[in-house]
Amino acid sequence: MLHSGYRPVHRPSHHNARSSARLRSGVPAIALCLLALTACAYMPWSKKPPAAPEVVHELVVSGKDGAPSQGFPQYWKRNTLVVDLQSASGSGSITLKPGESGKWPIRVAFRVVPGSIGLLEVQADQRMLLPVTREGTKPVDLELVPGVYTAKTQQITVRWEPARAPAS
Repeated sequence: MLHSGYRPVHRPSHHNARSSARLRSGVPAIALCLLALTACAYMPWSKKPPAAPEVVHELVVSGKDGAPSQGFPQYWKRNTLVVDLQSASGSGSITLKPGESGKWPIRVAFRVVPGSIGLLEVQADQRMLLPVTREGTKPVDLELVPGVYTAKTQQITVRWEPARAPAS
């Protein structure tokens, strides 16, 4: 084999050294940008408001005169049926009866606004008084304890009265 005398010359590559240095200095900047973009997904403006609960008609709601009442929507909150009484104020009452299924939900709660009413009275198999706090601005759910109504309960009567001024 003939040897031409060609031998590759090894020259220090300043070009590769500069590219490598630029690449190393850009990695933290790229990582920081990716971190910032990821964090944006967790910022308050990126969160969608929770979907409004779906209105259901598990119970038949009637007013004092026995006429159907549409002013008190019902929602499922896990396995509790919430009857929304946020529009209730002053004094009033409603009657609840099982809907088309003929069965009572396992749990029933009433959503009220603090200060709009003072006391909620529930009469079924047992009587239950639910005082409503005067403090706060967000609605609260007042759940009935087991035994207030049973599967054989014919109806539940709910009465409310205004908040009373504190005694001095």
